[in-house]
Amino acid sequence: MLNGKRRAFLRKMANELDPVFQVGKSGISEEMCLQIGNCLEARELIKLRVLENSGYTAREAAEEIAAQTASEVVAVIGSRFVLYRESKTKKVIELPK
Repeated sequence: MLNGKRRAFLRKMANELDPVFQVGKSGISEEMCLQIGNCLEARELIKLRVLENSGYTAREAAEEIAAQTASEVVAVIGSRFVLYRESKTKKVIELPK
């Protein structure tokens, strides 16, 4: 579980990231969540974007993808959101205590 200090630390790191996935009109599929899970395992912190024609708000998409990938929502700003999941094999990010 992320506390305020850790969430702020991750938001700061995510500020310079570009979105690596987009949720479009096809919505959120099981295949997409599998790819996002693989990306989270490699990077731990990723930014995603929701297109206007998707039928989802950024918050709805973030919550659904986080639930399916066992990750945590770090931030939702406009049409973008950030997810974090600690890697089991390639731990890169050292969170503050």
